[in-house]
Amino acid sequence: TRRLVVRYVSQAMKYDVTTIAAKPGESLRVRLTGVGTMPKAVMSHNFVLLKSSANAKAFAEKSAGAFATGYIAPELKPQIIIASALIGGGEKTEVTFKAPTAPGKYPYLCSFPGHFLAGMTGILTVK
Repeated sequence: TRRLVVRYVSQAMKYDVTTIAAKPGESLRVRLTGVGTMPKAVMSHNFVLLKSSANAKAFAEKSAGAFATGYIAPELKPQIIIASALIGGGEKTEVTFKAPTAPGKYPYLCSFPGHFLAGMTGILTVK
């Protein structure tokens, strides 16, 4: 399992790793580390990897109103490959998964309201 540590840059709402290259079926572990100081209720982050066919912008917009389900719109769950828990400053979360076997580009994003539009997104490229 190849481990990747992904941090977000405090209030800048960006991941420090915006591209990940993987081989088909490669085992990956992504650790998201919160480095901010704002309360979790107003500044949370997660790591959501979507299928290549998903529209990341539409996913983020729809999920922004899904407070009760951790900012993941229930009807869009079939578009998700893996999603981490929401974290606040000083917290960590980790997800382990196998990269898709089909070559392509798979978007990942933070689904907390406004973070995708602020640039908290990236691409996993399988080749």
